[in-house]
Amino acid sequence: MLQPTVTRILVLSLLLKLLEAAQIPLGAHQHSTTFNEDVNWDLNKPPGENATGHLVFETVNSFMQHWPNTRYRNGHNIVPGIVPPGTVLYHGRGDSNTPTSPEWLATDPEHSFMFCRGQTSDSGCWQLTVTATRPLKVLYFDGSAAAKMPDGAMDSQDILAYGKVVPDKYRGERERIRNLCEWAKNLDVDGFVRMEMDFEIMLCDFTEGVLVEAVNLRARPRGRPGPGPGGPGRGPKGPGGPSRHLDGIHPPPEIPPHRYNTFNQTLFNSSMLPDSSSGTFFPGSWHRYYPGDTRIQLDLTRLISFYDTELVPSLVSERYGKERIKHRLLGISPEDLQTVVRKIEQLTKVSEPGSGVDWATLIRLIVKRYSERLEMVQYMLNSTDSAKSTSENKVLAETVQVQLIAMLQPYLLSSVKPPQDPTSTDWVSPVYKLCTTTYTSYITTSSLHSRLTPSEELILNGIHETTKEICRVVTGMWVDGMMAGLEPDFYKPSTTEDDDFQSLLDSWKERTFGLMKWLDWSVWLECRPACGFEEMCYLPMWPFRRGADESDDPKPRCVRRMASLEWPGVL
Repeated sequence: MLQPTVTRILVLSLLLKLLEAAQIPLGAHQHSTTFNEDVNWDLNKPPGENATGHLVFETVNSFMQHWPNTRYRNGHNIVPGIVPPGTVLYHGRGDSNTPTSPEWLATDPEHSFMFCRGQTSDSGCWQLTVTATRPLKVLYFDGSAAAKMPDGAMDSQDILAYGKVVPDKYRGERERIRNLCEWAKNLDVDGFVRMEMDFEIMLCDFTEGVLVEAVNLRARPRGRPGPGPGGPGRGPKGPGGPSRHLDGIHPPPEIPPHRYNTFNQTLFNSSMLPDSSSGTFFPGSWHRYYPGDTRIQLDLTRLISFYDTELVPSLVSERYGKERIKHRLLGISPEDLQTVVRKIEQLTKVSEPGSGVDWATLIRLIVKRYSERLEMVQYMLNSTDSAKSTSENKVLAETVQVQLIAMLQPYLLSSVKPPQDPTSTDWVSPVYKLCTTTYTSYITTSSLHSRLTPSEELILNGIHETTKEICRVVTGMWVDGMMAGLEPDFYKPSTTEDDDFQSLLDSWKERTFGLMKWLDWSVWLECRPACGFEEMCYLPMWPFRRGADESDDPKPRCVRRMASLEWPGVL
């Protein structure tokens, strides 16, 4: 008779074989990230057409930042987070009462003040300061999720509020906040974070976890008595009347109708603030770039991304061949939608400890390492001219080669040397591999990997896919420069044709531009030339884009940031 221990071993062995045969994964992880095994290190093999790892990388890099989410309005992520105790939020309204139903909070008082209204011209206006007395648990929708636009900005909210994408309800803000809070009633969620001209929170209950105090502020004359209660994010049919200058439909009464188009193309700045002669621009600008608005602390171990092709495979075909500005969730299958909603509900109830890896900092480190150097290479290659002499082209190629070496220096192994007449680039694969895996090798090969949540696996895959393509392109360019004789102390080609430097520069230019377009990092979205001191680089945002095609990819431009108390550039 078999001993009990031996029996248990045999049973466990049989179970493992059955699971393997059925292809049932052990554990909760969706993604396989054994990046150091069975990876193709061929420099000629680009990522697949449907790859989304670089999109996961850049959206995570953009969380809670106003600039990138103004350009790409259609968010693709839902992330749990908290608002720490002691955080002060703001709610402007027409009276001093505490809301008894879900309402909107602004993270900055300048945003809230636009809704600070009084019933008479001399009564002042009311702004509530709302302080978190405990961690408020929220869900963050990335993109410009508070932009009342029909082309996708609100898709991720629709999935929770309506159980499907409903483009024709993009103005139904009161119904949306009511449905979202009803969905969250039995979950551990206090509210929802979105971005408009600034960040805001849709708070479901003003009697739980917050201290509310009413402040009567001096109101700026507005030409008519103010409407009733309200707050940021409210649509045109919210409380207080149908006409509102923030709904993107009706001009403010202070502005003559014939000048409304000019107003819509002007930066919403200090003219909206009382007695603001300092020219302070709208507070969303304070949270433009990394690290963004840090008052909402996101938990990346519980990230849900619609760029996760394993979680939402139905959107792969919907995105095919489209520019990222056109990506949205319309077309998601009912099965995928239900899977996402169930996943979000699970993640709001259970918080896994995760690995402890600081993903946001790691991603930012990679961006900082390569962004300026790639931009420098692009700048130099953009100066190429077929009219340049052979010697000038050679000098330029040598200068570019120096930049390529700088990017690859930590990975140029002394043992890696080309044969005298190489017919392939296999010899450089160790450099390509080391460049790609340096930041993630320990995570993928140590016991740390077993502690990754599925969301962390997704982010790790995005980092790997992004660095792999950067390293593939940069390594390939470096090899071509070396083989052209630009590093004679390291490699001397048997023959050198000076005329080939022009074709080398052309090839480098094509590859650099292709890589940067694929990466599409928001750090490269700038005003060129740079704006003067009295100006700021401005990216058109909702609702100040009317009069133009709202589906266009917005382009940055310089606008004045110093204005009088009148409407800027209008009166």
